[in-house]
Amino acid sequence: MEANTKNIEKIMQILEKKYPVSTTTLNSMRHTNATAFHILISCLLSLRTQDKNTKKASKQLFAVANTPKEIIKIPMKKLEKLIYSSGHYKKKARVLKSVSKEILIHFHGKVPDTEEELLSIKGVGRKTANIVLSFAFGKAVIPVDVHVHVISNRLGWVKSKNPEETEKQLMKILNKKYWTEINSQFVQLGKEFCITLSPKCSVCPIKEYCPRIGVKRSR
Repeated sequence: MEANTKNIEKIMQILEKKYPVSTTTLNSMRHTNATAFHILISCLLSLRTQDKNTKKASKQLFAVANTPKEIIKIPMKKLEKLIYSSGHYKKKARVLKSVSKEILIHFHGKVPDTEEELLSIKGVGRKTANIVLSFAFGKAVIPVDVHVHVISNRLGWVKSKNPEETEKQLMKILNKKYWTEINSQFVQLGKEFCITLSPKCSVCPIKEYCPRIGVKRSR
């Protein structure tokens, strides 16, 4: 892996210039007055959907409810309608109700700020926990979603089969100064160039430094 990690600094510098400001819903929430609960709920809504749908569903929901107690009070049918645009709305509505209830019962209505406590909440996985820890509480963690996982493997920075392995390997090789922004930058790179099925390698801003590991078809 050593040979493929020598250009980390150059690649991260290119991405810092290319994406100085995040355009994704979750990442941009770090720079607003969004609460930890807002970030947690938006992350749950973002699962298996496009960013534009996350933004729409979050906006509609937060116009009605901003706390665990307020979400619990919303009738299920109304909640489903509010978050319909996020897809899988029936399951997500149940998860939002369940997560809100656990936060009220076990954490006095406040989103916890430790990995152990967040992961104890049914419906909160590792990626969601890390997004909350990083975006809401400024903790030194690396949120790994599909974009971070795929791009890190294509670059040869890691050799992993799942996001959890990717996270552990990235934490060993990546300077901490990049931990906060790598999710935002890789998500934007993934949406614009390093598309999962057919990446636009010919016009990618980091093509000079990418060995394209595992890429079978590109544009």
